[in-house]
Amino acid sequence: MHAFMPRKQFDTNSQFGLVEWLLSLGMALTWGSSFILIDIIIRYAPTTFVPFGRSFFGMIALFFVPGSRHHIAREHRTRLWVLGLIWMALPFFFFPIAERTVASSIAGMMNGALPVVVIVVTSIWIRSKPSLQRIVAIMIGFLGIVLIAVPSINEGSSADTQGVVYLLAALLCYAVALNIARPLQAIYSPATLMLRVVSISTVLTAPLGLIALRSTRFSFALLGSTVILGALGSGFAFLLFGTLLKRTGTVRAMIPTYFTPIVGTFLGVLFNDEKVLALSLIGMLIVILGAWLTSRPEPNSQQ
Repeated sequence: MHAFMPRKQFDTNSQFGLVEWLLSLGMALTWGSSFILIDIIIRYAPTTFVPFGRSFFGMIALFFVPGSRHHIAREHRTRLWVLGLIWMALPFFFFPIAERTVASSIAGMMNGALPVVVIVVTSIWIRSKPSLQRIVAIMIGFLGIVLIAVPSINEGSSADTQGVVYLLAALLCYAVALNIARPLQAIYSPATLMLRVVSISTVLTAPLGLIALRSTRFSFALLGSTVILGALGSGFAFLLFGTLLKRTGTVRAMIPTYFTPIVGTFLGVLFNDEKVLALSLIGMLIVILGAWLTSRPEPNSQQ
């Protein structure tokens, strides 16, 4: 299948119904809580344990979903390995590394910039110049990212430059992966596709993950956080996301990520006693505004 997609497959005028909003709510809650769960895990285990642990339990959860074990055509397997690497293995590795120096609330807020990154990458991917509306939305979102990151870097307590770079790298991986996955979504069910992707991620992350077990201090907090992060954050949430992506297209499937910063910030302050600078909160709101503007259809776009 050709790598590029016609515009109508990722930019849609369709309205979100009750089902789409319920899917979005489930994703926002699970992905928004993932940052605090990662923070708990890396207190007891090396960062290299996280991608393996969450991939493994995500694979177990999806294995029992009806229809997830359907056959995948041989010609699509190479693309699946690429997706296993850039959609899960690498981002799952980047986030815990970043959270060594970036507060979970800041990580959650920066994740709200994902729709902005997605629209930039998608525009390049399909070789289509964004409209003025899209350019303005992207600039607003970028301003929000700067406001989130810069104050924390200057304070030297909530984040550092390297951590922010890892977060941006994870967002870029997600954006590229969405464009690779979209054609496959038209062929396979979300459960079938996501089980293969998370299984490949498990294989790719197993060597470093198993070695990390030697340096892991086992506790109920570690086990519980890993199971929840894997089964819900890497299994359930990605299944919901695959369903939303297939129903709405790439751009509008990003709507749930507008709200993950709010969930991540709330949990970080409530359970982790994290301090969030006022300018970062303003940046979060601007990112959400930019993401919402980015999600609006292009002028004169077709259904």
